Amino acid sequence: MTSIDRSLVDAALARVEDPEIHRPITELGMVKSVDIEGDRVKVAIYLTVSGCPMRDTITQRVTIAVGSVPGVRHVDVELDVMNDEQRANLRSTLRGGREEKEIPFAQPGSRTHVYAITSGKGGVGKSSVTVNLAVAMAAQGVTVGIVDADIYGHSVPGLLGITTPPTVVEGMIMPPEAYGVRAISMLPFKPGGSAEPVAFRGPMLHRALQQFLTDVWWGDLDVLLLDLPPGTGDIAISTAQLLPGSQVIVVTTPQAAAADVAVRAGMLAGQTHQKVAGVIENMSGFPCPHCGEPIDLFGIGGGLRVAEQLSAGLSTEVPLLGRIPFDVRLREGGDAGQPLVLSDPSAPAAAALIELAGGLARKPRGLAGMSLGISPAGRA
Repeated sequence: MTSIDRSLVDAALARVEDPEIHRPITELGMVKSVDIEGDRVKVAIYLTVSGCPMRDTITQRVTIAVGSVPGVRHVDVELDVMNDEQRANLRSTLRGGREEKEIPFAQPGSRTHVYAITSGKGGVGKSSVTVNLAVAMAAQGVTVGIVDADIYGHSVPGLLGITTPPTVVEGMIMPPEAYGVRAISMLPFKPGGSAEPVAFRGPMLHRALQQFLTDVWWGDLDVLLLDLPPGTGDIAISTAQLLPGSQVIVVTTPQAAAADVAVRAGMLAGQTHQKVAGVIENMSGFPCPHCGEPIDLFGIGGGLRVAEQLSAGLSTEVPLLGRIPFDVRLREGGDAGQPLVLSDPSAPAAAALIELAGGLARKPRGLAGMSLGISPAGRA
């Protein structure tokens, strides 16, 4: 009988990632013990909490990884739960020495692109655009997260098809994930479910957003998108205060009335000292499926109008990033929790979103606010 090399078993376990944290379980202190008896390997794994929604996934990953080691014919996985001290150590490991209420994306040296996606009014498809951009980025290999900052009108979980609540480890919130996108929303924190209203005044809205940024473990994100409520209220102002390096993206429809209101949402950036990354025109014209003639359901030119007015009002170039053709499947995919960029990436609306996602993820950050690790000549 071939003896099983324990070092190969350890190496196999080191390749198993926690599905929520995306780090090796060996690094997270989740391997309790390994016992080898003949051709059978027994592995005991610590779960972070007793009701861990990823228990079956972890069991499957460990079984497959250890089962691939030469000589192993049987794998038994036993699950245990971390105690308070172990969870505290895990929290410390994940935070990497960062202060408890420190926002990682606001620190000098952060390489995460942060985009606050806003609109002047509701109904322009801002949340659908946000979710499809995020999913398209994830499909391109970008690590991305979404903060559903529309505390009153949260819709991101439904658009992503997320039904599982976040896991909480020693006060640290592990955001659920769908299509490679990590997302946090007010929805799972409401005992009454989706229909329960959120009756928050301004300071409580600020606190909720702050908790989403400090108490949620986001990992190493390439891009963070914030789906803001429409308008220029508390959340828009709090976003600028908490994330001063965030850039604003304004979503509008081609309609003149929507464009006029969208300009005001973008002009707020002048007062909050944020950069406007650009304007996205949603629900643009599309060719008639019967005759091919263009159909402009919501007018023409709203996106360009917003970009031009913001450029003049802010005295800086604000580009029209793109136009997304009207497609009823964008709405249908949102209702079903199946983003169009995945269900039909060749659709004109999906193609436009995929192109936008690639451009935003590749934008250079520049050196503003970053520590370069240098000192003036003659100083220590």
